[in-house]
Amino acid sequence: MIDLYTWGTPNGRKVSIMLEEIGLPYTVHKIDIGKGDQFKPEFIAINPNSKIPAIVDSDGPDGKPISVFESGAILIYLAEKTGRFLPAAPRARSEVLQWLMFQMGGVGPMFGQNHHFRRFAPEKIPYGIERYGKETERLYGVMDARLAKVSHLAGDYSIADIATYPWVSRHDYQEIELSRFSNVKRWFDALSARPAVQRGMKVP
Repeated sequence: MIDLYTWGTPNGRKVSIMLEEIGLPYTVHKIDIGKGDQFKPEFIAINPNSKIPAIVDSDGPDGKPISVFESGAILIYLAEKTGRFLPAAPRARSEVLQWLMFQMGGVGPMFGQNHHFRRFAPEKIPYGIERYGKETERLYGVMDARLAKVSHLAGDYSIADIATYPWVSRHDYQEIELSRFSNVKRWFDALSARPAVQRGMKVP
């Protein structure tokens, strides 16, 4: 059994989508980040960085419980546990990990800053909006060029797509019109039609 500690953010939804795709049973524990639940000692014991998501797998690699934090690390852990969405062949595995790191190091942080300066900052700061808006546009361009060549970011559907989709789902927050990036839109629509993605996006 997997215990999932999460909230309704793109990073949280990466893991719920993955759990729905692989079909492992899991229990959801809501960590209300607006109320500061992530700073409670019982959650810090699971994730010392006080961020969602995190999981506890009661059936860890050695048969003992294991806790895993950081959404990318969780996706890799679950993929390796089940043998799904992360190829074993070195070349294909490298492709997936590159595009997963593209999301972790680029899409997530830059889109997140874009969200902040456009929607949540207490005052409008044109420099922040312009800086992160331009980088968001650039990253959409990178994805669009990639997806002109392949159906999914790493070729076949993988944890790279699962990680990236919830961030693209907030393109309205980013003030991005997906029709400008036709290949991203085709990819986004295809993923949106997957039942596991639909279920995972509703968690918690």
